[in-house]
Formats: sequence, C-alpha cells, structure tokens
Amino acid sequence: MSQVQTNHPHNLRALFWALTTLSLQGFGGVLPVAQRVLVEQKKWLTPEQFVEEWAIAQIMPGPNVVNLTMMIGHRFFGFKGAITALAGMLIIPTLVVVLIAVLYTQLLDYPAAIGALKGMGAVSAGLIIATGLKLLKTLKSNPVGLVMSLGLALACFMSVAIFHFPLGWVILILGALAWRWCYVQIQKAQA
Repeated sequence: MSQVQTNHPHNLRALFWALTTLSLQGFGGVLPVAQRVLVEQKKWLTPEQFVEEWAIAQIMPGPNVVNLTMMIGHRFFGFKGAITALAGMLIIPTLVVVLIAVLYTQLLDYPAAIGALKGMGAVSAGLIIATGLKLLKTLKSNPVGLVMSLGLALACFMSVAIFHFPLGWVILILGALAWRWCYVQIQKAQA
C-alpha cells in the first residue's frame, strides 16, 4: 500500500461541492475526472485506494462513479457523507441534463451540434484510455500483477470485440479466473 499522505474533506459542504464540481466536468463518463480530482488534486485517496474502491464500485448495482463517491462520502462522514455524496453527484447535474435535453431536441437538425457530440465521445474515450494508462502503475502492488492483468484485458478485448462472445459470459469466466489467480497469489505471499 502506498505511503502517500491523504487529505479529507473538511465538512459535508466541501464534500458536496467537490463532487458536484467533479460530476459537472464529465461528459460520457467521469472516471478520468474522478481519478484526477480525488487522487491528484484533493488527495482524498491514494492511487491504490482509488483502484480498490473503483473495483468494488463496478460490481455494485448502479452507476459506478455514484457508487464510488458514496463509498468515499461514507469513508469520511458515515451515512450522512454517503447521502451528501449522492446529492453532490446528482442534484445539479440532473438539472443540467434536463436543460441539455430540452436544448438538444431543438438542435437535432444542426450538423454542427451532431458533430460536436461525436467529437465529445471521442475525447471521452481518449480520457478513459489515458486514465487506464495512468493507473497501470498501481498494478505493481496488486496481487494479480501487471502481466496477468494485461493478459486478462487482452483476452476480454479479443473475446468481445473479435469473437463476439456475450459480455456477461466473458466477465463471468475471466472474472472467476482473475479471482482464482489473485487468491492463489495472496496465499503464496502469506505462506
């Protein structure tokens, strides 16, 4: 685990506004923004803690980043923090989305608006790839290890993108393999 000193939000108001600001910066996903804000700027989590919490957030039902922020809110302020984090992630961004939806229906026929949305999608994909590359260094301390993680990622990509296997089965099978590999590696380390 990293020895980096972490901070924490001073109060619920700071938590609410930090997460509202974070959620308003994302378009098509806030993972890259969440990593930058929570780890690099606010230093509320170490890179390893972020990856661990993100992994848990992904297997929980609901939007991943909302799960993540609720876990962070709970970490610092308990139940009130989780509710405040949820409010910060959803209240103002929901109002903005409703406003955008109203505007979007009026701009459907403009090629510039359609092109802008396609461009934002490409930027979002690039941000996610950059965040993944930035978080690769956390695999040094992960029991699965860099080589096995990259192998699993490649196997997942090939299974879905090339062979068109159903994503649910791919996740189930590769997830079970990854879990077993991790379990064995932890057992070896403890022996």
